[in-house]
Amino acid sequence: MSTEPPLANLARLSMSLPAELFRQLDVMVEERGLPSRSQLIAELIRHALAEHEALTRPDEMLAGTITLVYRGDRGRVRHQLAQTQADYLKEVISSQHVFLEDDQSLEVLLVQGPAVRLKALCDALRGIRGVHQLELVTTTALLPPLYEQDDVEADGSGIREQKPARGARKGAAA
Repeated sequence: MSTEPPLANLARLSMSLPAELFRQLDVMVEERGLPSRSQLIAELIRHALAEHEALTRPDEMLAGTITLVYRGDRGRVRHQLAQTQADYLKEVISSQHVFLEDDQSLEVLLVQGPAVRLKALCDALRGIRGVHQLELVTTTALLPPLYEQDDVEADGSGIREQKPARGARKGAAA
């Protein structure tokens, strides 16, 4: 099954580039093993549009990753990172951590939320002494809601039942 959009949904773009930039584009297409320049240019435009959304529409919901490289031997870096992530509990979906050489660590956070909150999270993480690199990569595609909160029948237990969100299949694996 092809992942290409139907031809009726495509628009043509003609552009002129400096010869050296055109050559570099072709090298990049070849090195990535892409079938065409169009596919690479569409990917680059999608990335630029997501970055633009994050800068110009602070209330826009975005999903993405925050990649951090930090030094673990600096006092309480790991504790401060964990505390900052806890402060942004709604935005940090999950994290993955690995130890690198020379007492450095690499951590990748899966995040989702309003652009303004993701920017604030990045600013808070950057402010931690020992963080050497930080990059936020966003997309306007969001994680689907998996559950809705609905009250269970009034049995006095105070327990809430999670029901599959609209569109979610019952019994489907998460």
